[in-house]
Amino acid sequence: MADLLSGEPSNHGSHEGDSKVSQDKPEEGGGGWYFSRKEIEENSPSRKDGIDLKKETYLRKSYCTHLQDLGMRLKVPQVTIATAITFCHRFFLRQSHDRNDRRTIATVCMFLAGKVEETPRPLRDVILVSYEIIHKKDATAAQRIKQKEVYEKQKELILLGERVVLATLGFDLNVQHPYRPLVEAIKKFKDAQNALAKVAWNFVNDGLRTSLCLQFKPHHIAAAAIFLAAKFLKVKLPSDGEKVWWQDFDVTPHQLEEVSNQMLELYEQSRPSQANEAEGRAGGSQRPPSKGPRGNAEYPANYSSSHDGSASKEHP
Repeated sequence: MADLLSGEPSNHGSHEGDSKVSQDKPEEGGGGWYFSRKEIEENSPSRKDGIDLKKETYLRKSYCTHLQDLGMRLKVPQVTIATAITFCHRFFLRQSHDRNDRRTIATVCMFLAGKVEETPRPLRDVILVSYEIIHKKDATAAQRIKQKEVYEKQKELILLGERVVLATLGFDLNVQHPYRPLVEAIKKFKDAQNALAKVAWNFVNDGLRTSLCLQFKPHHIAAAAIFLAAKFLKVKLPSDGEKVWWQDFDVTPHQLEEVSNQMLELYEQSRPSQANEAEGRAGGSQRPPSKGPRGNAEYPANYSSSHDGSASKEHP
């Protein structure tokens, strides 16, 4: 355990508190990065440290918001931001929030994602911008982080965090996103391509704030985003005889429904607490509607070769 520099203000009036980056051995994650929702929620290392599901959900959204803001200020592509968020999700699948400052880990993940996606940003830029976001209510933060002693402490923490993140991820930095299958599929559609792509893209971006990328393959998430976008825009998706559009995604009706409903939970959760979400959200420029297919959507009927009863747990 290393108690170095905090992203959180101290209770003693200092600008630096005690940030935590755990060097404990991570929880074993099994083979691959896909688990059922139940496994993720019940076996979280954070749960063992007394952090309940509601609190962990808040912490997840918080670091996603931080990464979206950080990525936009660093002017990196959305794919780089999505990779950083995925690294964070995978990290906290194996490490506890109680032992690791979420925004320190998020800063590390953005630095790593920049290198992985070949859109690197200098470590100094990542540290300075992240620090300013963390201390955005402090007008002196931008100047303070430029002081050599303060900067060097933060740099030491981030470099330590990089080693911890890499070890926790098992040096597996391979990430696939729903963006490519989403775009490729929509190119085949004749109607409302631009509108459909924009809304579906936003559903994918907002879905980053959930654990969907730990449960489902990218093309399953892409299919659900297109399904919800079409419902929102009232666009009829194509079918070719007995074959319908979603069969191209190798997705079952149960999977499509489960991913869609988890996406919609985000907007249901956001309704009563919009003030608490003032920090922003991980996603695009427009919030997709809170209304969606839950309760009134016509999900595809099961087809004979595709239902297995356990679609929420996918393995590569």
